[in-house]
Amino acid sequence: MNVYRPLFLAIFVALLIPLQGNAYVAKYKEDYYRLYHVHYAQAPDDCIENIYWLEQAVKADFCNPLYADAKIETKAQWEKYRFLYQMHLNLKLIEQHLRLARTYDKRAAYFYDAPWKDEYLRNLEKAKTCYEAGYYYWQEAQLWAEKGSVSQYNFLYITDLQNWEDERERITTGELDYKKTLDRELQRLNKVIDELVAMEDKNY
Repeated sequence: MNVYRPLFLAIFVALLIPLQGNAYVAKYKEDYYRLYHVHYAQAPDDCIENIYWLEQAVKADFCNPLYADAKIETKAQWEKYRFLYQMHLNLKLIEQHLRLARTYDKRAAYFYDAPWKDEYLRNLEKAKTCYEAGYYYWQEAQLWAEKGSVSQYNFLYITDLQNWEDERERITTGELDYKKTLDRELQRLNKVIDELVAMEDKNY
């Protein structure tokens, strides 16, 4: 047994030594945005996590232009880059709130839903809160898109962020309008709520 004692002692000491790992410290806007990700099948917790990271990104400072998510060579590019970034973050926040709302939403009310109408109504209120939050982010996205679309940027494009440039252009022309989407979803949802409230408590 004495022969194995040094081996056991070495294993015991090795277990006490903490493993060295590479920690990812999020400090700048770009860091937090990299933590945002979309799962194939997104559960409510995934949406809430993404909303948290995107909110942190909105509030955080930008990193040095040298480490930006696009090639920046002039002050004008740097300025437009920041406008596009803020616009894009707010668009992603709308998308995540829409995804979260749809996990609680009930697309229609059926006569046989009466026994569970209270539970449905609680979930619909959660969905309604998510849809309504989208209006704030849409106003913010429009504001940043407008700042990135002033005449001094007419021939200045951040080519590394072409899809964000496309989003800005679609907002400017009205092709992308989340207000219409939110209005439509809330109008339908309120109709479902009214139909559920009007139901009699019956068992089917």
